[in-house]
Amino acid sequence: MARSRMMMAAAIAASLLPMSAQADPVEAFYKGKTITFISGYPPGGGYDAYARIFGRHFGKYMVGKPNVVVQSMPGAGSMVAANYIFNTAPFDGTAIGLFGASVLLEPLFGNTAARFEPTQFSWLGSMTQDVNYCAMWQGPGVPRTFDEMFKTKSIIGGGAPAALTYQHPMIMKNVLGVNIDVVAGYPGTREINLAMARGEVNGTCALFTSSITTQYADDVKSGRMKIVVQMGAKKMDTFGDVPSVFDHAKTDEQRQIMEAHFGTLLLARPIMGPPGVPTDRLTALRNAFFAMMKDPEFLAEAQKTGIEIDPVTPDEVQRLLATYARYPKEIMQKAAKALEK
Repeated sequence: MARSRMMMAAAIAASLLPMSAQADPVEAFYKGKTITFISGYPPGGGYDAYARIFGRHFGKYMVGKPNVVVQSMPGAGSMVAANYIFNTAPFDGTAIGLFGASVLLEPLFGNTAARFEPTQFSWLGSMTQDVNYCAMWQGPGVPRTFDEMFKTKSIIGGGAPAALTYQHPMIMKNVLGVNIDVVAGYPGTREINLAMARGEVNGTCALFTSSITTQYADDVKSGRMKIVVQMGAKKMDTFGDVPSVFDHAKTDEQRQIMEAHFGTLLLARPIMGPPGVPTDRLTALRNAFFAMMKDPEFLAEAQKTGIEIDPVTPDEVQRLLATYARYPKEIMQKAAKALEK
């Protein structure tokens, strides 16, 4: 009887041994490794602020405690980074990144330079949902309100054709008839800000709340910069009673075209890896991501830095992308045409 009990105890101990002694394969994989976080924008802008805070905090929530290194890869409105993540970055879970949400729709607009399928990224989610704004640098003859922008010509600084800073003012010009010209090619919002200060351009669009609070707070407070219109599914009063671009839609078609573009603001700061990341590693990356989103130390630094955190889940991302896939073809064609000069 005693021998039987001893054998049973030994069997139980043996069955438990692998659970305690065998290393977690995901933890073992990440131990001593480096996760490269690809940022599709140059240093100094709103996207970069999110990338840097991500890089400082993410590693401590990942099993295996890997190092996290942020690598800037600007170009073509962050499409260079999107193509790299989808086609070239390691598929083993050691590369993730951030690029502009507007870039996700480029394949649906027929842009052959977009060499990726949005639904096939290994999605972690988005760090925030946001509204963005257009603002005008005040000077002689520069509009002070959105209504004035229909009557008085102004010059807007923009990035590459896939960048929100280019696309959003072009949509307002071509869909609503706002009286603007867009000067494209600026690398990022910091360079557009300098161009405004030098008088090269009158304003900028696609300013996220975090961009305003981190880069333009003094300019807005002093009145040098006037926020004139906001874009997004939800209307915010963060900067007072700023009109919504949707208030100026005269037809259902205009509204649908703008929804096709501005709806991506749900994914204000999207985070993803390349296709094919092993399921267990992707689960670990997602778990770490959402653990970080709730961490008081991370949230305190985000608040101090002036960036907003309002995370979006991978399921919400996929639902949004599926919605775009169902948009009528003629609306997507007109949405693409709205980006043409």
